[in-house]
Amino acid sequence: MKNIIYLLLLVVTIASGQTNQKVLSKERDYSFLTDSLNIDKQLEKYKLAGFSVVVFENYEIVYSKQFGVKSINSKEKIDKKTTFSTASISKPVTALLCFMLEEKGLLNLDAPIDGYLKRWHLPKSKFTENNSPTWRQFLNHTAGTSQGGFSDYYEGDTIPTIKQSLLGKIPRYDKEIEFLFTPGTSWEYSGGGYVIVQMALEDTFNISIAELAAAYIFSPLGLKNTTMIQPDEKGFPTNVAFVHDENEKVIRTGLPITPQVAASGMWSTPTDLAKFAIEMQNALRNKNNKVISHNVATKVTEVTALKDAVGGWSYGWQKSFGYNNYDWFICNGSNTGVGGSVFATMKDGNGFTFLTNGEKPNRFPVMTQTQRKILSVMGWDNKVSNEEIQEMPLDLKEKLIGTYDDFLYGQGVETKIVEKNNRLYVESLLVEHFKGKNDAELVYLKNGLFKIIDYPNLLKFDFKDGKLNSVILIRGNMTTEGKLKPKEKLAKR
Repeated sequence: MKNIIYLLLLVVTIASGQTNQKVLSKERDYSFLTDSLNIDKQLEKYKLAGFSVVVFENYEIVYSKQFGVKSINSKEKIDKKTTFSTASISKPVTALLCFMLEEKGLLNLDAPIDGYLKRWHLPKSKFTENNSPTWRQFLNHTAGTSQGGFSDYYEGDTIPTIKQSLLGKIPRYDKEIEFLFTPGTSWEYSGGGYVIVQMALEDTFNISIAELAAAYIFSPLGLKNTTMIQPDEKGFPTNVAFVHDENEKVIRTGLPITPQVAASGMWSTPTDLAKFAIEMQNALRNKNNKVISHNVATKVTEVTALKDAVGGWSYGWQKSFGYNNYDWFICNGSNTGVGGSVFATMKDGNGFTFLTNGEKPNRFPVMTQTQRKILSVMGWDNKVSNEEIQEMPLDLKEKLIGTYDDFLYGQGVETKIVEKNNRLYVESLLVEHFKGKNDAELVYLKNGLFKIIDYPNLLKFDFKDGKLNSVILIRGNMTTEGKLKPKEKLAKR
């Protein structure tokens, strides 16, 4: 800006706005969330043992509440320090650990990972003959490996080693982990890929991943109720939530043992997960961060996989959704009898975490309702500027209306572009599930691209012979194209 006075006024206005936001955050009474979430009644309705939730706003925890019991057998109530198995929320922590070690000069994430392995080596494959996969590709699920997830074990079981896990000598798999495509050319969610990362870390540093994570992340951040130690190991917490089945019965001993620690073996609380997310958010703005650097936080949350990647993926974090028009880093964890989520905005320091000890049919309705309600009542809204939007020509609007294969997430769900009140909206079962309603407006930007409200990727539509032929998804410098075959034209509403 040329006008120095205007620039100074702008800075003062921004600073004043930030100060006011912080004051409002401290003065606001968040107790209304208890009635809004109505979790007690949901636990009873869905036979869910327990639920623990934390909400944070403007980089501070503003609400924490626990419901239900650790075990249906003991009726001991869940408290703030009750740890849960976090399942796949372990993955972004593992990825962060790797990036922190690289920053210290102890790893090269662009190097082939096989050179770091000692107990086992990558299987030979036509896909890797001239393209040995790197650490980075395993961390963002582009290495091409199989083994999506794993079964749990309990005290009394024979616990496999991670070498046996990779060799496929475990339930769910009857053969060694394999490559499904050339590394870097596509995306496939792979818990097995994270087991390879775990082995490489332990082989390189000669200590367990639990010790590494504690030394570099948990202890420095003061996460006293977070660990990668397993229930059959010394030092495992005593204040824990037991896993439950669909009938609200404790599964065996209630304490699952997960040798595939990097993929799904971390235990934590929503409070610790919120502290972790806030540290990431502070690092992203490069202010008040204590352990994670701005450089590392930026790298681990940037979208690095778009093709076939369910709308976008970074390193352990899902970047597929744009709730309330924010860019989010998200991770959902799901193991037998337990699950939860971390939702955090890339700016403004907002988000929430929750963990619950029940099976999928019991916990999913409560988790979904909690997510939708928090996003609805907290008032977080990063609106698209009207200055970016232009009026859509009538002939262009008419060309877009129709029913298509899923061009948002690539999950094969029928997706429609419909007209309502002279505006276009994108409708799909996935949008309805994630948002609770189908109101994602499609707007035309002045740069010629399109944006769907609450969806993070920009879109470019390509026409052939007057018909919609393909759509290109755009996120920063990344693009991916998908062919479109209109199924039918839709009437105006």
